Amino acid sequence: MWKRRLAAAVLALTTNAALAAAQDYQIVKVASVADAAIDGLKPKTILFTDHRTDDKSDKGAFIRFEEWTRTKPDEAKFLNLFPDFKEGMVHKTVDGTKKEVKDELQMYITEARFMLSRPAASVNLKNYATLPFIKSIDPSITHEIIKPSDVSTLKDEKGTNNKNPERGWCEGPSVMVCVRSHYKLEGKLPIGVALANKIRDTDRKLSDTIDFESELRVLTGSDIDEPGLQKLTGVSTPVVGMLEQNMFYVNQVMRFGKLIAVFQPNPADAKSTITTVMIALAVGSSTLEQKKKYENVPVLRNLVPSQVLLGNSSFNTGNSISAGLPSYVRNRVKAIAGILDRG
Repeated sequence: MWKRRLAAAVLALTTNAALAAAQDYQIVKVASVADAAIDGLKPKTILFTDHRTDDKSDKGAFIRFEEWTRTKPDEAKFLNLFPDFKEGMVHKTVDGTKKEVKDELQMYITEARFMLSRPAASVNLKNYATLPFIKSIDPSITHEIIKPSDVSTLKDEKGTNNKNPERGWCEGPSVMVCVRSHYKLEGKLPIGVALANKIRDTDRKLSDTIDFESELRVLTGSDIDEPGLQKLTGVSTPVVGMLEQNMFYVNQVMRFGKLIAVFQPNPADAKSTITTVMIALAVGSSTLEQKKKYENVPVLRNLVPSQVLLGNSSFNTGNSISAGLPSYVRNRVKAIAGILDRG
């Protein structure tokens, strides 16, 4: 018992310290992180873009999966769930007839860059590929370690498409930890979910929780495509390592997620490290296109899925997932930067 209490106390202290450090960082929005001048990057500053042209609308926020892989192959190479992942086929009832259709996806992509005040060679990535690190990023989400045998079977049509043909999820020498995560929607969102379920014409109801499974990997040396990563980040110095999180199962709305953090010596100052963080979230097009159904119900007009996902609804609240993807991603990057900078 005392060990669990001690562990909880240590985690609480770590989380509070991480949150305090994260608050020191300021977000500066740029058109392109890769094109931003390195020598202009200041301490405690995060250059960030989610490609939106207007923070009050969804213009530029999402890009269709096919267009993304076609027009941004360098980005898709590192942020796709796995190299050969493609949109799968699913069965849907259309006008009373069951048809096989493509499970179309749209991508929400963010880029961020910050500077660590110590040399890249001194950053031991294995220290951060741990359960305490994951827990300290967002205290609103609970996590538990799982083994490869505990991974969700992904037997439904949408989930089956996420099976990695090269290896089992959570398997391989580069995998440091595998977790199952749980998040309870906050504020008015659970009420909104209950109301939305009343107008859904499908047996599958929305849940007021987000459950997902992911693995955290550390890639170094021969595991890294250094020229490809240098092209992606726009930084020419050697890549000393990369953290990679693959979210291969999500219970609703999203199909998969991926985060990479690339560490390179600062070309302007060898005593500091340039860290580039990129996050990709795949959202079902069918979810984003449910606008008219919600707009026709007065009480649900502020629950249009695209508005909620982008944090532009009166139902949004807090600093985590319920705040919308832009706020959630920004706060996550700030937390990671704060933890890494503290060492």
